[in-house]
Amino acid sequence: MSRSENGLQLVGHVILSLMMALAFMFFTALFTSPAKAADEINFGIISTESSQNLRVMWDPFLKDLTERTGLNIKAFFATDYAGIIEAMRFNKVQLAWYGNKAAMEAVDRAEGEVFMQTLAADGSDGYYSHIIANTSSPLNSIEDMFKAAANLSFGNGDPNSTSGFLVPGYYVFALNSKDPKTIFKRTLNSNHESNALSVANNQLDVATCNSESLARLEITFPDKRKLIKVIWTSPLIPSDPLVRRKDLDSATKKKIDDFLLSYGQTGDAREVEILKNLQWKGFKVSNNDQLDPIRQLELFKEKKNLEDRGNLNNDQKKRLADIDSELSALAKKMK
Repeated sequence: MSRSENGLQLVGHVILSLMMALAFMFFTALFTSPAKAADEINFGIISTESSQNLRVMWDPFLKDLTERTGLNIKAFFATDYAGIIEAMRFNKVQLAWYGNKAAMEAVDRAEGEVFMQTLAADGSDGYYSHIIANTSSPLNSIEDMFKAAANLSFGNGDPNSTSGFLVPGYYVFALNSKDPKTIFKRTLNSNHESNALSVANNQLDVATCNSESLARLEITFPDKRKLIKVIWTSPLIPSDPLVRRKDLDSATKKKIDDFLLSYGQTGDAREVEILKNLQWKGFKVSNNDQLDPIRQLELFKEKKNLEDRGNLNNDQKKRLADIDSELSALAKKMK
């Protein structure tokens, strides 16, 4: 091959490389969402009840957040908890109100960090998970429920719900070596409001719910609330966290922090009423350590399920040993 031909071949390779690089840049730009401007924030709201009801509750609060910070805050709703977690993962949501279990998923998988904790309307740091039944039901305890389970319909919570799924999943079912998917005649998953209304209307025999949602029902459907009784109550669950993406800029974080810590704390009756409708008194600073008790529950539940199986294979035995190590590390951290 002549020197000129070698030169032409080299030029051809360079041109081809440039074309491939430009094509890569084009398709990367085409399929990658542009970074969201710092003054535009999507606020994820988990689906504890219908989006229409949630919007009525949240709109005044988010409007105040917009006006006070100068940020453009937009509500982001999804049909389930996973939708908010995934939206944060792909930076479609920058802030979110989660339960603790969903927050754990967001921290572990979606670049999230806990930065605030809500305070209940009575100022407490927590709430309770419940198993509920209709007031006309003969069921008055989880022992009653287990005895009749084969003939009962059960409303479980969203799989990423702390009070609707994780807490009863451990305390009610795992500790009693029961699997809700197999012991009941029929099992469904839904949000707290749907579970409560289905029990009130005798469409479900028993269901998970929580103390906050039952209190909310006294406002939205007081006649239905009167038809519901609690047959089991959990230990106290830490109040819900607020989670933000770690890559939010520090100036934006400070604006939001300052707003939350002062909101409803200056004697403004309107702000107090808006928080009351959200069933809160205010907010306090928090961090990812808030999730440690929930991590313990997840690990305890997984350990119990493995131990109940018996005849574990090598991988399962290794996982059991890993769980013990993780639980030991958590216990030391939480001392």
